[in-house]
Amino acid sequence: MRLSVLALCVFVAPCVVQATPAPVPAAIDLPLATLPMHLGQNNNHNEAQIVQAQYTDHVRFNRWISSFRRRALGQGISARTFDQAFRGIDYNSDVIERDRNQSEFVKPIWEYLDTAVSDSRIRNGRQALRQNRRLLDQIEARYGVDKEIVVAVWGLESAYGAVRGDTHIIEALATLAYDGRRGSFFESQLIAALKILQNGDTTPANMRGSWAGAMGHTQFIPTSYLAYAVDWTGDGRRDIWDDDPADALASTAAYLSRFGWVPNQPWGVEVQLPDGFDYTLANRSNRRMPSQWAQIGITGMDGRPVPDHGTASILLPAGSDGVAMMIFKNFSVIERYNTADAYVIGVGHLADRIGGADDFQSGWPRGDRGLRSAERIELQQLLTNAGFSTQGVDGKIGPNTINAIRRYQQANGLTPDGYASLRLLERLR
Repeated sequence: MRLSVLALCVFVAPCVVQATPAPVPAAIDLPLATLPMHLGQNNNHNEAQIVQAQYTDHVRFNRWISSFRRRALGQGISARTFDQAFRGIDYNSDVIERDRNQSEFVKPIWEYLDTAVSDSRIRNGRQALRQNRRLLDQIEARYGVDKEIVVAVWGLESAYGAVRGDTHIIEALATLAYDGRRGSFFESQLIAALKILQNGDTTPANMRGSWAGAMGHTQFIPTSYLAYAVDWTGDGRRDIWDDDPADALASTAAYLSRFGWVPNQPWGVEVQLPDGFDYTLANRSNRRMPSQWAQIGITGMDGRPVPDHGTASILLPAGSDGVAMMIFKNFSVIERYNTADAYVIGVGHLADRIGGADDFQSGWPRGDRGLRSAERIELQQLLTNAGFSTQGVDGKIGPNTINAIRRYQQANGLTPDGYASLRLLERLR
């Protein structure tokens, strides 16, 4: 799970509840999240006297560890915590291989949803909700976050606890901090992980998770754990790794609540657009009340105006040929967990399906394929060269690129839906 933490703010729930540990589902859907959630006493000067140690067989890695040890002790990590955490670790070449060879392909949203909201994931989610209903009802009452949303995050992050990751977190983060693409980021996560160990929330052997450092049932990265994890069970530890998911699920609700979850508001609803719809209005910054959208003919799939849950914008995740959505503030709250639209829609739609809602009624342009990394870069470069600047060429289709696509589409008599398709790239070529 990717989570950006801007402040440290720990919530501690007053409840003491034990939940029935969730069994491994009969049919397991693998977790889908990619990144990406989330203090110690000063040491005396004697602890800072470091000697070169033979931590591993990797000489340069040993040098880095010794240098990092000085920095860690300077940030409040005790020598004992550090040495216990690093005992037996090694340079993990598999972690580096995975970091450097992530897929160049981006799945179209419909392919992502086929897996994220599969029949087995819906079925297992309903089972997880039934088995943990008392716990989830209490978490919902405490934090105001819909229990179905919490269960959906659980389902996408770890297949309801069945696939939590078995990588040694200290080893993975140390390897990435030493030899990864984002050394400073992973070093900050490593310091946070050491603080978690120093606090006594878990042990080095038990601190396991994904190759990129996400941990537990709902895949917190260490800095987000420090900021938002809670001790729901009241045992003095914020244990998101235990088979009992209580602390992890409460921590997820606390996190979403902290970032402004609005009770009784949907994350989004599927809508119908009127004939002749002005697609330039489908912009995240263009927010109106649903009753105002209804004045120009945008309704729910039942033909009725969407209730005024709050201001909303229109999202077209697959352009004019796919599903149209009216999204509310809670969409942006889920984005704090993972910024990808596909992930947010996956969580929201899975939560709806777990709660008994139907599938999307509109179709998807299944004949399209996602653009490769090189193609996304090429698209941005061609748009910029044609006078429709994307404000940078990084291969990420964000608001600047979408706006540039819209301007190009308008200038060339195309439907201005901002959709980065292969057809658009071929036209630009």
